[in-house]
Amino acid sequence: MTVLQAIILGIVQGLTEFLPISSSGHLLLVPWLFNWHFLLENPGLNKTFDVALHLGTFVAVVLYFWRDIVKLIGAWARSITRRSLADPEAKLAWLLIVSTIPAALVGVLFEDFITERLGKPWMIGVAMIVFAGFMYLIDHLARLDRDMEQLSWFDALIIGVAQALALFPGVSRSGITMMTGLVLRLDRESAARYSFLLSIPVIGGAAAFKGLEVARDGLPSGTAMPFLVGMVTAALSGLAAIWFVLAYLKRHNFNLFVLYRIVVGVAVLILVVAGVRSGMGV
Repeated sequence: MTVLQAIILGIVQGLTEFLPISSSGHLLLVPWLFNWHFLLENPGLNKTFDVALHLGTFVAVVLYFWRDIVKLIGAWARSITRRSLADPEAKLAWLLIVSTIPAALVGVLFEDFITERLGKPWMIGVAMIVFAGFMYLIDHLARLDRDMEQLSWFDALIIGVAQALALFPGVSRSGITMMTGLVLRLDRESAARYSFLLSIPVIGGAAAFKGLEVARDGLPSGTAMPFLVGMVTAALSGLAAIWFVLAYLKRHNFNLFVLYRIVVGVAVLILVVAGVRSGMGV
């Protein structure tokens, strides 16, 4: 892997993790598009670099929301000692924990199966288009008259179950959690903010879970620089993506992301049908 390839993949991960356009889908499509066989056919390198990208996006979301994190952790700790959820921030912290559980269980049990069996380019293209349709309908039909403080325990569980579905490449973790928030009548900015806060334990847990194996085996030879570059670029692009989404959704709907998903999905299917690229991957 060259430094340029690491930069490209780091930027792709940072942007697509927080934009509702599917990070897992893009990280499979980019090597497929450029014929980077070495990445998808080298499990050790793939796993190592995946940890670097997750660490980068984890750093991004922690840096952006560090004040919220400090408040939530403090409120959560006080709720345990006082045995009370009167503080809205304490309740939010517990709601985020509830939302994390379904995706954590599904991720540990089925992530490899989902990526290997459902991560074919043609499937990703179809998922990009189909979810774009759902996104458009939900965004234009939802009432959007609630904020995060009005979320219930059942709402948190529903968002968590929906998040588990995002392991299907092409769906988007941020996208499906935001859309579920809209279904639950959250306004767009609140849905995005809850989605990003929820990404902290999800991304951090994924990085820790996969990182343990990398730490045990060590970095493959020659991967230290790509690892560092990928992590830094993922962090910087992730920060930019979070800022952009929260600012953009204050005044706009999701049409931009709907259009992007359709264009990418159609382009992938055209490349497959035309025989330019295999629909089964590199």
